[in-house]
Amino acid sequence: MSKKQPLIAVVGPTASGKTAVGAAIAREFDGEVVSADSMQIYKGMDIATAKPAEEEMLGIPHHLISVVDMDTSFSVADYVKLARETIEDIASRGKLPVLVGGTGLYVSSLIDNINFDNAVTDGMVRERLAKESAEVGNEAMLERLRKIDPESAEIIPAGNLVRIIRALEIYEITGIPFSKYKVLNRAEESLYNVCMIGLTYTDRQELYDRINRRVDVMAERGMIEECRAVYENERLGTVCQAIGYKEFIPYFKGEADKEECLEKIKQSSRRYAKRQLTWFRRDERINWIELTNVMPFDKIIDICKKIVANSDIM
Repeated sequence: MSKKQPLIAVVGPTASGKTAVGAAIAREFDGEVVSADSMQIYKGMDIATAKPAEEEMLGIPHHLISVVDMDTSFSVADYVKLARETIEDIASRGKLPVLVGGTGLYVSSLIDNINFDNAVTDGMVRERLAKESAEVGNEAMLERLRKIDPESAEIIPAGNLVRIIRALEIYEITGIPFSKYKVLNRAEESLYNVCMIGLTYTDRQELYDRINRRVDVMAERGMIEECRAVYENERLGTVCQAIGYKEFIPYFKGEADKEECLEKIKQSSRRYAKRQLTWFRRDERINWIELTNVMPFDKIIDICKKIVANSDIM
């Protein structure tokens, strides 16, 4: 039997039901949830990031949600350090950590034990790339990345300039595409004995319909007011680029109407879901559950229990 820390991971695209499934699994196996969402980690970004409501948590402790101030720089390396500490704390109390989220870079960096301490960097290269991006725009920089590293360009959104520049920086310094560099810079073997469960939909349109409905519900719950507060805070340039926030900027400037911006959020979210699936589909460790809108929730959890039972983590 492995002596590594047991860990269950529930992953998949946005609106696939990870929150509910993760909480139910944690309840079933006496665990606690560790979020792997790059936006839910920020305080004050609640509605547009779909943070779980109290009733959705099922009384299960959820960690790494609303723990970082919006104006604080927070990297993947920061997340991995914090997540490791959190998992260690959960395990020390005899509980099972259940990682839940759709930020693929967070999930893989944590599980695969990526070594960030030895990551190469060059301030001058990064500064030059930042100046160039200010002149030509994000899309042009992403297109440049696509020519040298199409794998990374496929999963990095155009709005995430920090990751685009980082990928270009790595290539300039090492000559190695960022997608390959991440693999080469793994540290020792994984710290965890992980059972990975992936949620997706047999009919992609069902997933897109869920995304569209969720955006409508967010709007009813006050998402626009939340986005305006973020937009009006001049210190929050980075988080303003998150899906659900950046699409409302034209509305706040009087350049577009509300319905038009809501439709763009739905479109951006659907595209994000496709990128998430592209990322996770590459991981052969994931046990996929093909969902349908008529599948009973109890059946989904039964499938999850069987997956865990057939793994060697317990």
